[in-house]
Amino acid sequence: MTAKLHVHRYGPSGPARILGLHGLTGHGQRWQHLSGFLPGIGIAAPDLVGHGRSSWAAPWTIDANVAELTALLDQQPDTAVVIVGHSFGGGLAMHLSAVRPAQVAGLLLLDPAVGLDGGWMREIAEAMLSSPDYPDAEEARMEKVHGSWSDVDPALLDAEVDEHLIALPGGRYGWRVSLPAMMSYWSELARDAVLPPAKTRTVLVRAKRTSPPYVTDNLIAGLADRLGPDFRLLDFDCNHMVPYAKPDEVAALTRELLEAR
Repeated sequence: MTAKLHVHRYGPSGPARILGLHGLTGHGQRWQHLSGFLPGIGIAAPDLVGHGRSSWAAPWTIDANVAELTALLDQQPDTAVVIVGHSFGGGLAMHLSAVRPAQVAGLLLLDPAVGLDGGWMREIAEAMLSSPDYPDAEEARMEKVHGSWSDVDPALLDAEVDEHLIALPGGRYGWRVSLPAMMSYWSELARDAVLPPAKTRTVLVRAKRTSPPYVTDNLIAGLADRLGPDFRLLDFDCNHMVPYAKPDEVAALTRELLEAR
């Protein structure tokens, strides 16, 4: 564990072979489900800065997270990882591969959110700021059911609520995240993408039901130009929560990247 990150670990003890990076407003325990499809493979899954049980102290930036994640990788310098990054975690995965190429064996980018329109990010941030919490747990659950979790097993949503929804002062409920950090991160999603180095085996999964889409044509073109035959684009017929909606497929792609080392 680094100074700021709470790290969930799944699978056998010893160096992790997979680094799981969750999306904005999420937490590392979400990767426990994927671990069940990858028996015998160690997974390290941190709560990102401002999320879950990690530090909520500023700065709340991509760079601050990358600094913490590089420190995590440096704890196992002789074992490279496949990074499975969802949404915001996908953008972090590309940044991390750029600064620690020898410690990254491959990237699986699941509907990554990076290089997005600044006006759209302002709208999302303003909506979250105006309605950051819920009168009860059921309203929090229904917001996900009618949003990006529409095709997720209800049992996984139950686990999400149990782990991540907390009672707030005044009797309302909210996710276990720092609201100021989230405001900063919505802006970070409008930064230009930092692409992985050439020869980084990379699979990008685009969720076809995400509307508007997070995966931009510019990102696809940039990855294809940089990586050539080491880049693959796949379309999954699911909503944004790809690790939960398509765990079998995500596990299979992760195994392919591990075996290609």
